[in-house]
Amino acid sequence: MKLPVNAFKAALARREAQIGLWVGLASPYAAELLATTGFDWLLIDGEHAPNDVRTVLAQLQAVAPYPVSAIVRPVDGSTPLIKQYLDIGVQTLLVPMVHSAAQAEQIVAATRYAPRGVRGLGSALARASRWNSVDGYVQHADEEICMLVQVESVEGLANLRGIAAVDGVDGVFFGPADLSASMGHLGEPGHAEVLAALDGGIAAVLEAGKAPGILATDPAAAKRYLQAGAMFVGVGLDTALLASSARALAASFRRLP
Repeated sequence: MKLPVNAFKAALARREAQIGLWVGLASPYAAELLATTGFDWLLIDGEHAPNDVRTVLAQLQAVAPYPVSAIVRPVDGSTPLIKQYLDIGVQTLLVPMVHSAAQAEQIVAATRYAPRGVRGLGSALARASRWNSVDGYVQHADEEICMLVQVESVEGLANLRGIAAVDGVDGVFFGPADLSASMGHLGEPGHAEVLAALDGGIAAVLEAGKAPGILATDPAAAKRYLQAGAMFVGVGLDTALLASSARALAASFRRLP
């Protein structure tokens, strides 16, 4: 059996912009439905949604038959948690709240087997290796792992060039909401100072030869970031889409005589 190819990582290497959707409903059924809708990637969120290793596994299995890449955001970048996610088959991780190059280096090390890192060997128990059915898994697993780190603080912005330069960091994702709060503009991700910082951050990541990404649910903003060079852009959230559609439908009937 061959090692699964990480289509998302390959697309970034070709400098092809990838459009995605945030998945926070924590439901395999909903995740499978969304896998049929045409996005390049789905972000299964374990930071702000009620997901854990088991629910993420179920969603990975649900979307596996479809032509969409799964990205997983854990609650943090702890080495034991990263090990668990890699072993259940996650190939692309987005780690939140990365503030320094040293932190980014530690996160990358958690995704690599020794001597390049500290990932524990347990492939006989792991879905990632198809329970040791993938030829040469431990020798080649690193090649298909895509490591994305999330910069969303003033400290992270100050250290951005160092973070982006870390070997093994494939992309840097900007979180406008937390960044705006860190900059003193709580609830104002569209503030002029925040937008200027994001533009500068995207340019710095591109200069480092890495892929910049961002979440922008406003279509005009998403297109603006794509034009600025963002290479993976989240353009919606499943929770928001469901809530807004349901509210609109309910409101349309309340207006009836």
